[in-house]
Amino acid sequence: QVQLVESGGGLVQAGGSLRLSCAASGHTFSNFAMGWFRQAPGKGREFVAVINWSGDSTKYADFAKGRFTISRDNAKNTVYLQMNSLKPEDTAVYSCAQSIYSTQAYYDQTYFRFWGQGTQVTVSS
Repeated sequence: QVQLVESGGGLVQAGGSLRLSCAASGHTFSNFAMGWFRQAPGKGREFVAVINWSGDSTKYADFAKGRFTISRDNAKNTVYLQMNSLKPEDTAVYSCAQSIYSTQAYYDQTYFRFWGQGTQVTVSS
């Protein structure tokens, strides 16, 4: 079993930045792709970004391209999401998840089996 714990959320003004972290327990972290998803109030969960097992391939949702960067440190069992130029519409609970695959090619949430509890990101205008 893998446990994922997110941190780094908070309240930030529009245009600001936040760096989210997701710490994973278990020895299988480096074998699998990791993703970030978000869920805004009253909306369904949506894909944000995914990174492959080694950290050299990534994929982003259109809204995240150019503003968000996903990275990982397998030595620390941690995946990160750097978010810049934040907008009020980025307000959501952000969750990390572990894929059942090692590649970043499969990013639908049905391909992710372990999920964290999420961290709240609120962007004020």
